[in-house]
Amino acid sequence: MKLVPLGDRVVLKQSEKEEMTKSGIILAAKSQEKPVTAEVIAVGPGGVVDGKEVTMQVKVGDKVIYSKYAGNEIKIDDEEYVIVKQNDILAVVE
Repeated sequence: MKLVPLGDRVVLKQSEKEEMTKSGIILAAKSQEKPVTAEVIAVGPGGVVDGKEVTMQVKVGDKVIYSKYAGNEIKIDDEEYVIVKQNDILAVVE
């Protein structure tokens, strides 16, 4: 199945959750924070959104940081994705 986002939407695949701290302490599932870094899987066409012209600034394959509680989480073929608006993306990691 292929996801094709509309408008200024972006499909992200979240990075793996941290299961261990840098010092080697294993985290319980409840204390693991939701990751805020992800890889861009698909990008909408942009266009006119809410009366304003939107050009997409991210592309497939970019690593990004997005707002912690942004978007809608979906599960397709046992893979989890997040669909966010482009303005919920805070930065591109280079």
